[in-house]
Order: sequence, then C-alpha cells, then structure tokens
Amino acid sequence: MIVGVPREVKDNEYRVAATPEGVRELVRAGHRVLVESGAGEGSALADERFSQAGAEVLSTPDDVWGAAEMVLKVKEPQKEEFIRLRKDQILFTYLHLAASADLTGTLADAGTAAVAYETVEVDGKLPLLAPMSEIAGRMAPHVGATYLERPRGGRGVLLGGASGVAPANVLVLGAGMAGTNVAWIAAGMEADVAIVDRRVEPLRFVDQVQRGRIRTVISSHLRLEGLVAEADLVVGAVLIPGARAPKLVTEDMVKSMRPGAVIVDISIDQGGCIETAEMTTHSDPTYERYGVIHYCVGNMPGAVPNTSTYALTNVTLPYALEIANEGLPAAALRDPALAAGINVFEGQVTNRGVAEAHGMPFAPVEPLLPPR
Repeated sequence: MIVGVPREVKDNEYRVAATPEGVRELVRAGHRVLVESGAGEGSALADERFSQAGAEVLSTPDDVWGAAEMVLKVKEPQKEEFIRLRKDQILFTYLHLAASADLTGTLADAGTAAVAYETVEVDGKLPLLAPMSEIAGRMAPHVGATYLERPRGGRGVLLGGASGVAPANVLVLGAGMAGTNVAWIAAGMEADVAIVDRRVEPLRFVDQVQRGRIRTVISSHLRLEGLVAEADLVVGAVLIPGARAPKLVTEDMVKSMRPGAVIVDISIDQGGCIETAEMTTHSDPTYERYGVIHYCVGNMPGAVPNTSTYALTNVTLPYALEIANEGLPAAALRDPALAAGINVFEGQVTNRGVAEAHGMPFAPVEPLLPPR
C-alpha cells in the first residue's frame, strides 16, 4: 500500500503522524511511504531521518495526497485540505467529527473511508486517544498555573500556595485518562484538588492510589454549583467516545466564579463540557468571559510535539500496519476495535454518536464491508 504522511496545517500544529521508526516498520512490511518535506520539522525530525528510514520525501502536499492510498495525519483535515479528499482513499487520523458537521458532510460526500483514532475501542478503552489525553492532562495544570498569574490576567494565585498561605482550588471534571493525569499533576504541585465523575469506580481508583490527597466527588448539578464557585482553576476532561461532550458547567456557574479564575477545557475537541467554552488556537489561546479566563486550545499536545509524536506513533502504528497489510475491509472484519474506528465509509456515517450529533442517518459499518 502507498502510505502518505503530509505536513499538518492546523494552526500551530507541530506534530507529525509518523516517526522515522514508524516509517521503517511500514517499509519493512513492504509498503511505500511518502512524506511531505518539512512534515517532521516541528517535532525536531528532519527530512533526512525519514529518507534514511526508507521514505520518499516529496515537495508538496498535492504530491503526497495525490499518490497515497492511505493518509496518516494527526489532526482532522482543514478546509484547505478538503479538496484533496478522495473516494479511493483511507484517512487515518484524529477526527472528532461530532464537533464538526462541515467535515462530516465533506467526508461523506467525498466517499473517503475515514478512520478516527479516538473511536478505536478495546474493552471499553480508547488506546489511540489515551496518550494524547495523558499529555493534555499533564499539561493542563501548568497551563492553568500560568494563566492564574496576574500578568496573564489571572487572580495572582500560586497553584501550590506557600507556607502559611492556602493553595489554589483545582476542580477536575472527569476521571478518565485526561482527568486523572490533571489531578495527579495538580496534586503534585501541591494544589487543593477535587475530581468529579458520575461513576464511582474511577473515583475509587483515584482514592486508592492517592490515599485521600485528592477529593473524589460523585457528580451532581448541586455539587458542581458549589465546587465551580470555589475553584481557582476548572479543568474539563469529559469524553463520550464519538459523541459531543455533555455541558456540565453552565453559563450561570461560570458567572459565579471569582474574577481572574481560569478554565481549561480539554474536551473542546468534542464540543467542550463548559457552556462558555469556544475553540481557540495556540496563536490566540485565551479569551475572557464574565471575568474568567478561558483556555480552549483544541490541540494542546501540539505544543510538545516531539513527545507527542512518539507517543502517538507508538499506539497508532500497529493499526496502520493492519490496514496496510490487509486492506481496511479485511482488517476491520477481523478486528472489531478497528471497525469501531470507522466513522465514515462508502458515503455513510458509521458512528452512532456522530450521526446523532448532526441529525444524519446512521449506518452500521459491518454490512457495508465487502465479504472476505
């Protein structure tokens, strides 16, 4: 199979979809890999390293997209890339289609087979989303601490406080991969941390590991009203695979927060879990609403691209090899986890959460796959 790795064009997205090590594995398996020149520069991966690994380095995105049978990306196609989508092509990337009716319709109209990293599911877990959730979770307390500083418009509160001075109150919404990493890093910075989830099992896990250092709270509207009002930093880390995130924090709750408090919404890729959250970029990361600073960058791990690129390739490469070795239909029929990753196929929306988010017809993918 011809595998293409174009340069990312999203605002300040420095990651690349494959490392030289990943390229070598694809080439060793008998596949041809095309890498756009400069695709790895942002991750400190020079063209020469890809060439030495066996890739063909091409000058333009049209060269890569035009020849590739499978395109590996990090982020969803941007509007300038829509024209390159083809019917006879597989797109394997983070898509987050529930937050974009425009992209969903474009993929369906193009007939592209769109496989989303974030909906590949194994035993209820999302292995291709996990490393980026982990990294975003570990970044969030640092981001929050930065914007709590007075020169950045914040309350002037140090996350860990000082001797004789109380630490900041940090509220984490969601006890999944991102949320637990937020809580652990914030607690390590000596903040006063509470984590909220509607499920007791992950909260029990946090409590057992942290031995009471982090407060665990079952989610309810009444409890959230009190916790949000008290928080210096609120981090949204709620995910429903393939679907839009629920709006847990209302506009009225945000109004109740103290001036200079900070919100970081990691869930913004899926629409955000805070009513006042709107997508921002690394070049313009924050805005103020009701005196509260909002940081809602949709590709947070893109700020640490070397770490993120290696973490991403570690988990996506086995599935990319599956698709390249067997073709998508055969690989999906054999591997239910990969089948769950297919969001659009043969012009149909094959993820229920995406279809419901946009009021589009839902078509299960299995009947659409040709028999082996």
